Amino acid sequence: MRARIRAGDRTAFAELYDQHARAVYNHALRLTGNWSEAEEAMSETFLAAWRTRETVAPEGGSLKPWLLGIATHKAHNANRGLRRRLAFLARSPEPRPVEDFAEETAGRIDDARRLALVHRALGQLRRQDREVFALCVSAGLDYRQAAEALGIPVGTVRSRLSRARARLARLSSGQPDGGEPELPGPRGEMESEAALAALVLQEETP
Repeated sequence: MRARIRAGDRTAFAELYDQHARAVYNHALRLTGNWSEAEEAMSETFLAAWRTRETVAPEGGSLKPWLLGIATHKAHNANRGLRRRLAFLARSPEPRPVEDFAEETAGRIDDARRLALVHRALGQLRRQDREVFALCVSAGLDYRQAAEALGIPVGTVRSRLSRARARLARLSSGQPDGGEPELPGPRGEMESEAALAALVLQEETP
């Protein structure tokens, strides 16, 4: 597969997309907390992968770490762009509210709330820790694969993941936390958000 991708085999690239598109999308969604941003990040990931296919190492295992590394970078750029757009909108006059009475939107609203809760809790982490957490715990990469995806030593992956888990555990239990400043809001609300994200802590990581 690596040789075919490096050679620009379009059939091989289509197979690569079929194998890993969902994983790339889910990873981007965890990092952005936004479905449309995740879709855009996924598209940009595979576009960048095609453009940089010749940089793929000739030897190695699955190309999933390579793709998720690109997706991590694209999701970070998406978050930066979103912050700029929100800052612009904050300076603009508020649009007139438009009511939507469609019943089918109820489920989407619930899903969006759950996604926002998890994303906000994970937002309590440093960006580097959040990215490692998403790769190792949510995307299922082992330490070596996560290190390959991010271009960092395996030991750094271990320390960042340990720090992320410890911080989420403290937030979910309501214990005093010495990390970054907390987002404004009631203490109970913050704890419930962190508890929801901390459910992922029950998963085993290699």
